[in-house]
Amino acid sequence: MKSLKYVVYREEEYFVSQCLNVDIASFGTSIEDAVENLKDAVSLYLADEDTEQLYHSVEDAIVGEALINA
Repeated sequence: MKSLKYVVYREEEYFVSQCLNVDIASFGTSIEDAVENLKDAVSLYLADEDTEQLYHSVEDAIVGEALINA
């Protein structure tokens, strides 16, 4: 078993889930759907031996927001 850290945000009518351990994202019509779809996608991705080394542990995660001049 591996621990997943993720962030979920709304994008129009869908919720997008982004994994912080590997560069994988998914979506769903609810937060729960988005997270379940992400778990399935990451499990399938890591089932391949060539991608196993791309997983990295994330101990602490902070979601922030900042304003920039752009």
